[in-house]
Amino acid sequence: MISLRRTAAVARKEAIHVRRDWRSLVLAVAIPVILILLFGYALTLDLKNVPTVIWDQSRSPDSRRLVALMDGSPYFSLLAFRSGYDALQADLDSGRAMVAMVIPADFAARVRGGRPVRVQVIADGSDANTSRLALRYAAGLGLIFNRELRVEAVGPRGVRLEPRVWYNPTLRSQDALLPGIVAIVMMVIAAMLTSVTVAREWETGTMEQLISTPIRPAELIFGKVAPYFLIGMTDVAIAVGMSRWLFDVPLRGSPALLFAVAAVFLTGALFFGLTLSINLKSQVLANQIAIVAGFLPTLILSGFVFAIENMPLALQGLTYIVPARYLIAIMRGIYMKGIGLEVLWLDALLLVAYALLMTVAANRRLKLRLE
Repeated sequence: MISLRRTAAVARKEAIHVRRDWRSLVLAVAIPVILILLFGYALTLDLKNVPTVIWDQSRSPDSRRLVALMDGSPYFSLLAFRSGYDALQADLDSGRAMVAMVIPADFAARVRGGRPVRVQVIADGSDANTSRLALRYAAGLGLIFNRELRVEAVGPRGVRLEPRVWYNPTLRSQDALLPGIVAIVMMVIAAMLTSVTVAREWETGTMEQLISTPIRPAELIFGKVAPYFLIGMTDVAIAVGMSRWLFDVPLRGSPALLFAVAAVFLTGALFFGLTLSINLKSQVLANQIAIVAGFLPTLILSGFVFAIENMPLALQGLTYIVPARYLIAIMRGIYMKGIGLEVLWLDALLLVAYALLMTVAANRRLKLRLE
């Protein structure tokens, strides 16, 4: 049987370490704030105000209408009109512009004659993602221009597609990214705090004193994790609050379910860091390994920033062993779709399995170390 009294005593001892190491405690609270601000303001996948230059050889009402359509969109910002490829190239080379449009001299005659006309759009491919989006949006503006011409000529006939975006109508990248920041925050806390707990006992020589007491391995690991669990859940509350009140990310689902799932993932992350600390016996090495083995896969292979569907098949298979993949799927479902366990039960079950696996692993490894 696990003694709650001995477990609480270990938790009090660890809480004293946390209070004495006030710098780590400040970092544990400051890191979620910094990550939210960085990902909320700096990391955005939205295309807005791309600097654009135009060479309008037609200079007709029709060409000006096309230019006005582009300049009036939120995606492009008209920088200047140029007269020649040399000027366009100079803007693209220097980075003053990312997109250049060339309207041919016979633009108006072809448009009014119902003949096809080609408008050249040049994008700076050194930023592949922005260029890809810019060309896609430019093609969309061309379709809008053609549709307006057809309506003027023959009236609103034929099939008209009416696209609708569910769950994130404005396509704001923050609405998709910030729910996943909870996973990043918890992995950082696990890497920074619990990965050094047992290693610190070995380095300072206090582990021998703990071994000489009647404390059991399970009591030791649960007592050591308890203070960091409270810190981690506080960080989750900070991340959720800042996402809601600072960046206006809607929370359509159950807050109770959100915190319950976060608690399960946090448990697994804490015991993962504790297992590394037990095995390595070095605070520095355990912290570094925790960052490499926990934080980096969470950032890169979880679908947080990079779509899993776009990865090579080998990496797609690797993502199934990254627990943050399931947490981020649940968080986005709760935040954006307002769904619950009736849909997300499998992801939640896998997170529970992850937490149990890490708990058992930490307990077994500590037993082997103490024997």
